[in-house]
Amino acid sequence: MYDNADLAAVRGRFGTPAGSVPETSPEMRFRDTLASWLARWGVRRYGWSVQPGLYALGRPTDASPVFVSANYKLSFDALRASLKGRDAWLLVLDTKGINVWCAAGKGTFGTLELARSIAETELDKIVCHRTVIVPQLGAPGVSAHRVKFYSGFNVVYGPVRAEDIQDFLSSGNRASPEMRRVRFNFADRIALAPLELVSFGKYLLPVAAALYFTGLKADAVLTAGALLAGAVAVPAFLPWLPGRAFAVKSAAAGGAVAAGLALALGLSLPGAAARVLIYSAAASFIGMNFTGASTYTSLSGVQKEMRAALPVQAACLLAGLTIMLLRRFL
Repeated sequence: MYDNADLAAVRGRFGTPAGSVPETSPEMRFRDTLASWLARWGVRRYGWSVQPGLYALGRPTDASPVFVSANYKLSFDALRASLKGRDAWLLVLDTKGINVWCAAGKGTFGTLELARSIAETELDKIVCHRTVIVPQLGAPGVSAHRVKFYSGFNVVYGPVRAEDIQDFLSSGNRASPEMRRVRFNFADRIALAPLELVSFGKYLLPVAAALYFTGLKADAVLTAGALLAGAVAVPAFLPWLPGRAFAVKSAAAGGAVAAGLALALGLSLPGAAARVLIYSAAASFIGMNFTGASTYTSLSGVQKEMRAALPVQAACLLAGLTIMLLRRFL
């Protein structure tokens, strides 16, 4: 088991005019890399958090920059690793173990929490400047003028990606248009797949096994296919799937996979149609979960989509089951 100091890679204490603070390192250990990999697969994903507060990275002075982060370990690790060779202060907010982007949407990475942390750590006694650098993805939760009003500190929004922080600092805390650009490329999207596979696989794989051992081998294969369609095909092929709503995109992916598998399994036309209805609905439900992980959906948009999609998914599932039952008993 890790303790909190170990999670934050604390290697001692660093003295400041407001008292000593934990000193962390930019070096990523094997256990940090392993923890990151396990979190991607849903293992203790919500247990990897570091203690909120102020951390010293390197040998910071009163003129060193102050970077704000969430207390989700992966966010903290990304920040400290990107600052290798730099001296800085890391102000970690209490986001309840949630990453910057999601916490900004939930309100825990927000104006009042930032102002509270500045006051609680007595940051004004530690640095001679009055600037904190907030990640751009945290901007929805942080009002710069209100932080200034409450704390006296100015907010500068840093780049979207931690990998650009070195160039950002070298440019005098100025972000280029490319640093401001939010990308959601294949690597970003497919990194989300393992968690969805685990989250839904723990329910669907036992169902698939039960179907297989009760003689419904085709449905066992199709259940696994729906899982792969919703959890893997959706993020992999997101830009090319038809429709704008995730429910529609994932239904298209599930329908295509179900139709292909039904054809390969030699199912009759009514049987194939029933399976397409059932398993496209299942894939649609799985894929809809990505609405919370996309860079271009809002909270209200997600809620609106779910209200519209869930009744349709239920109707498709019911229609498919009805067709199967009619074929069996008529």
